[in-house]
Amino acid sequence: MSSALDEIRSCLSHHDYILGLRRILDYSLDTNEPELIRASITLSQSYRTAGMFDGNPFLHPDLEAATNAHLSRLLAKESMKPVHSGILVHANNISKRYSKGNFTLHPLTLDIQCGQIIGVVGENGNGKTTLLRCLAGQLAVDQGSLHYTLLQNPDYFAVKNHVVFIPQRIPRWYGQLKDNLHFSAAVCGVTGVWNDLLVDFMLERFGLTQFAHLNWNQISSGYRTRFEIARILLKRPKVLILDEPLANLDINAQQTLLNDLRFLTKSSYNPMGVILTSQQLHEVEKIADNVLLIRQGQCVYRTGDQIQQSLGFAFEIEIGNDRDTLINALSGFQYQLNFDGGNYTITSQQHQVHEMFSAIVNKGIHVRYYRDITTSTKRLF
Repeated sequence: MSSALDEIRSCLSHHDYILGLRRILDYSLDTNEPELIRASITLSQSYRTAGMFDGNPFLHPDLEAATNAHLSRLLAKESMKPVHSGILVHANNISKRYSKGNFTLHPLTLDIQCGQIIGVVGENGNGKTTLLRCLAGQLAVDQGSLHYTLLQNPDYFAVKNHVVFIPQRIPRWYGQLKDNLHFSAAVCGVTGVWNDLLVDFMLERFGLTQFAHLNWNQISSGYRTRFEIARILLKRPKVLILDEPLANLDINAQQTLLNDLRFLTKSSYNPMGVILTSQQLHEVEKIADNVLLIRQGQCVYRTGDQIQQSLGFAFEIEIGNDRDTLINALSGFQYQLNFDGGNYTITSQQHQVHEMFSAIVNKGIHVRYYRDITTSTKRLF
């Protein structure tokens, strides 16, 4: 845990206050100590009140001292150990056919593991949501089997509480945001002081404190997504399934959510597995342990497949020079060059990306954008 606290100190010293405080909140929850959890909530609120989340880089000495004292208290505590590791859901050759629309999700085998994130990518209408709904038990599979390793003889309700599904369109709720969180916690058996504490924790952890007393019509779609994740996490699910969670978020919120998912899957308080769909290929690939590409109901690629090796090395680049200048810089290399009107895609079977990119830079070409896509699913679209 000391290395994690070193990470937090690094975030705070570089003025990454939002990330640093969220990590403090996470580690306090892992201790399962109400006093430490409440102190972390109070500390985070103090940072927000002082404007530290709004770009103010100057940390008041009193706040810095309070932070260091709190980190020392966290360091002295042992976090809880994960209660489970390994496979949570095993899908064995599952398939689903719709009689109307003539669409079939072809047989697919998949394991969702504790502490890992699976990204499912593909164009709209190719079966991503169908796969998620089958895994969540919302759709009965026509062939194959689903095994939930922590459940014995599970019925629909047991699966629903064990594996939670958040759709792209968040269901409407009524009343105040905070009241809905209290109700959700109570339904899960969390009452009294723990109910108040965990609701306050979720509000602060997902940046919802200032919206606690607002209703559905008063918050944006992005904050509705945050609310839904906070509500679901109060249930302590073992598998979290999200359909296009980035669709309603701005670019900063997308990065925050993806980082949150990476940390939350490995939480000692509630370790879980996550599977999500998204059109944001690069963002998902950065945080996912495994990526699946679904095309016309078939899994045509997953991380580690040999197909990627046969495609060679590739990168995208946008330059401020003309095509002839780029071609001249790459003289001596064997490659293929494609242009989509904005970026060039350069592919080679013989030469690695860093060799070709170095040649471009050494020729003084003005590079506006660059990304290594050798292992990206973008190449398969």
